[in-house]
Amino acid sequence: MTHRLYYTDAYLQTFEAQVVDATDGGRRVYLDQSAFYPTSGGQPNDLGTLDGVAVTDVVDEGERVAHVLAAPWDAPTSRPVQGALDWARRYDQMQQHTGQHLLSAVFADSFGWDTLSVHFGPDYATLDLATESMGAQQLQRAERIANAAVTDNQPVSVTFEHAAEARGLRKAVEREGTLRIVSIDALDRSACGGTHVRATGEIGPILLRRQEKVRKATRVEFLCGMRAVRRARTDYEVLTRLAQGLSCSIDELAQLVPAQALQLRAMENEHRRLAEELARFKARERYADIAPDGAGIRRCLERRDSGRADDSRALALAFCALPQAAYLVLVANPPAVLAAASDDSGLDVGRTLKASLAEVGGKGGGSARLAQGTVPAEGAPESLLKVAKALGFSEILT
Repeated sequence: MTHRLYYTDAYLQTFEAQVVDATDGGRRVYLDQSAFYPTSGGQPNDLGTLDGVAVTDVVDEGERVAHVLAAPWDAPTSRPVQGALDWARRYDQMQQHTGQHLLSAVFADSFGWDTLSVHFGPDYATLDLATESMGAQQLQRAERIANAAVTDNQPVSVTFEHAAEARGLRKAVEREGTLRIVSIDALDRSACGGTHVRATGEIGPILLRRQEKVRKATRVEFLCGMRAVRRARTDYEVLTRLAQGLSCSIDELAQLVPAQALQLRAMENEHRRLAEELARFKARERYADIAPDGAGIRRCLERRDSGRADDSRALALAFCALPQAAYLVLVANPPAVLAAASDDSGLDVGRTLKASLAEVGGKGGGSARLAQGTVPAEGAPESLLKVAKALGFSEILT
């Protein structure tokens, strides 16, 4: 059985213990006592060293805590060992975990939303709350209340109470026996085995960011302490670069960016309209220069060394908007094909192209009027010619 030192002293950074067992070729070590927190309750495990050997994972095995080492333990299991935690990582987790308790209490007290689940990631943490929707004002209000509690520097304490006698818990616990209770003075009481700071002031600033609906709950992303500071600094630098690029102040971005987005959409629509008009003009010009073949179809073949076949979509559709017409685009690099046909051509380019591509190891397809695909780079010129012939362009291939 491992005596868990972090239960009573989360600030213990170094400790001495006795190695009582080692398995997995000496890479899995067990101690009589440990300050290393194993992954549990959503909180990630601690990292650090045992006698200078890196601890890469800490696993809760019920009665025992396993310390997974980067190198095999080759010393006798009877001698003492010095443990040292990666304190920066531990303290960061203490801030995030205590911040989560505080936020869960704020959301429950202010809006009646219980916390359904928690996830602590390396960059940010999330709360899943029992509500299908959350307004921006509610999110901002919760952030203000939580940060006010940080400023008040309320004590955070740990007590051990019998389950039958524990009162005022935020969430009911089905466990029997002794419970470890983490309390934020006048704000929250929760059964928890994790590590926490001594007062809310140590949580540091709390930043609530993205929210999203997850099934019938709402997931809220949050950051505490230096995580919040680093994120705020990154956000500010992004906003500064945007403002410099638009020659405005950060405060003007909220009005300027939507206005420019509207202007850009209008310009894109106008560009699309002009491109389609140009495509129609080019299509009529090409159509007039091409004589019908024996089947009465005017076929236009476009060959390009590079680019995207889809770039000719507008021109192909414009050409095939004219009577008895077919249009084929062959691109050498990367090897691709696009085919179109008019409604009265009697051609089904989607079915024909799909079948011919399959014969040469390519893939693609589409509708009877428009289809496209690709062929393997090896043997591409011959493959493209086979596809073109299958589509009826044999007479104009050179």
